[in-house]
Amino acid sequence: KWSFEELGSLSRKAANVLSEACGLQRGDRVLTVLPRVPEWWLLIVACMRAGIVFMPGTSQLTAKDISYRLQASKAKCIITNDTLAPAVESVLTDSQFLKSKLIVGQGSRDGWLNLKELL
Repeated sequence: KWSFEELGSLSRKAANVLSEACGLQRGDRVLTVLPRVPEWWLLIVACMRAGIVFMPGTSQLTAKDISYRLQASKAKCIITNDTLAPAVESVLTDSQFLKSKLIVGQGSRDGWLNLKELL
C-alpha cells in the first residue's frame, strides 16, 4: 500500500529503470504479464512518465497468447513475476525484438533484471 507521494517517487525510479537498465525509449512497447499486484499500477505510471506503451496481460495468458502478443506488438521488454516466468521463457526464443526481461518479486532468474533490486 503506497501513498500518492510514495507512488510518485517510486514511479520516477521505475521510469528510470525502464529507460536506463532496460534500455527503453519513448514509444517502445512493454508487455506486462502480472496478476493485480501493486507493482502493476506502479509500472503503468512509470510507463506514462517515460512515454513507453504499457500493454497489460493477465496471468491467465497461455504461452501461445504471450508469443502472439510479443510478435504482433514488437515489444522490447516483458515484465512478469517469478511464478509466471517459466511460461514466458518458453516462448522468448521466437521474439527477435525483445531487449530486456524484468521480473517483479523476490525471486531471481538467469537473464532477468529484478525490479525491486533496481528500485
